Amino acid sequence: MKVFLKILKWIGLLIGSILILIIFAALVFRLFDSKPPAPGELVDIGEFKLHLHAEGDRNNKPTLVIEGGLGVPSDHYHWLSAALKDSMRVVRYDRAGIVYSDASQTPRDAETVARELHTLLEKAGESPPYILAGHSMGGLFIRVFTELYPDEVAALVFVDSSHPDFRERLNLPPRPSSKRLLSTLAIVADLGVLTLFDHAFGPLLAGQGLPEEVNDRALGYTYNGKYLRAVLRENQASDLVFERAKTANNFGALPIRVFAANERQVQAYHRYGIDPDWATAETMKMQQELADLSSAGQLMTINGNHNSIYTKKENAAIICQEILHLLEEVQTKP
Repeated sequence: MKVFLKILKWIGLLIGSILILIIFAALVFRLFDSKPPAPGELVDIGEFKLHLHAEGDRNNKPTLVIEGGLGVPSDHYHWLSAALKDSMRVVRYDRAGIVYSDASQTPRDAETVARELHTLLEKAGESPPYILAGHSMGGLFIRVFTELYPDEVAALVFVDSSHPDFRERLNLPPRPSSKRLLSTLAIVADLGVLTLFDHAFGPLLAGQGLPEEVNDRALGYTYNGKYLRAVLRENQASDLVFERAKTANNFGALPIRVFAANERQVQAYHRYGIDPDWATAETMKMQQELADLSSAGQLMTINGNHNSIYTKKENAAIICQEILHLLEEVQTKP
């Protein structure tokens, strides 16, 4: 027994020593490493700064404003901006705490986020009318923005957007808490370990199909724990966001385009004991309901999943072509 306990002690000391060496190496690495520079600019909106990346000339056409999904960096919408910037002005931004933007203590409910975006656009000198594009949970935010500032929105674009009722409609189990995991990862990031891992094995948060120079900037996302803590705060507030979006449900004849991914998480449905065919059909029904928020809504499906629908160049090209048609429609609208 004494020999066994001694072996366990030495194994514990060995593991502890290895962990200390990893943390020391990570801290030294980060000391001499430099974060990739943020594209765009940091705009002071009062108590903190938000990152805004605008491309394309200012003109009298509507400006496309992209609202990302939960924790999704604005860099991931590269192909949408790249294909449209020669035809219209495109604005991407990161919500508080997300990658380049400053952390904040403001609530992450839908109205606060919408008002912060509005302030950002004003401070940056951007002018309405806006075509708002929302991916995933970003689709919920643009609904609330449009309700708050109806005279400033010319059209809505939903990119595989969340439906306010999707968890209930698909009979999904309660969302597991990610507090412990994200809090731990944030501490690990503060110690420099995630940055070391990223450089050794490639960016954890790279986007499928994005250019190398864009994904290289992902090496700076986990430079510290700020980003992961912001993702945690957004996740904790998501139920409030979904509830608020339910009340923004009638947009008259406002032009709407809905792009739905036709590749669904079949394995996840099986894991929850849900029939994948039924869930896919119900999901497409909900995507049609997003188009039906207006009498001028249209639904299109794209061969891709929840993320590749916009990170793959060929998929983004389909979306961009339809946005250009939408731009022409709103410009000729009396």
